[in-house]
Amino acid sequence: MSSPGTTIPYSQLVALADQLLEECDEDVDRLVRRFEALAPEVRNDLFTSDLFNAYQVFYYFFRQHPDELVKERMELEPASVLHHGLKIEEIELLELYFVLREGKPLIMISDGDRAVATFSGRTAFADGMEYLSNPEYTV
Repeated sequence: MSSPGTTIPYSQLVALADQLLEECDEDVDRLVRRFEALAPEVRNDLFTSDLFNAYQVFYYFFRQHPDELVKERMELEPASVLHHGLKIEEIELLELYFVLREGKPLIMISDGDRAVATFSGRTAFADGMEYLSNPEYTV
């Protein structure tokens, strides 16, 4: 049985995820190389499932290791939460969220009521962290 929105049967996604995790043995750099070799639609299905965690997806898109607390927080959350956004940092009154929209990674800064800044691309996380530390910062 497939999950809604998936392009391949869920049982095949599970088998693929098990194979990738076994081959990579928790080496996130190796896992990223394997993700790159997948067809985009298969990779997107994996990134919207509960088969990988939010950190593995974060690292694939940004190739950065956040501080240990942020990393641990993301490791505890399945990638499927990224559709709605995962708060990964908070400084004073601003919150930083990692979001996947239509297969594209976004870093969104919120004041608690609305998004005040959104960053995309390979440097989005660094740009978002800079914004948190200096809200007047502009890209």
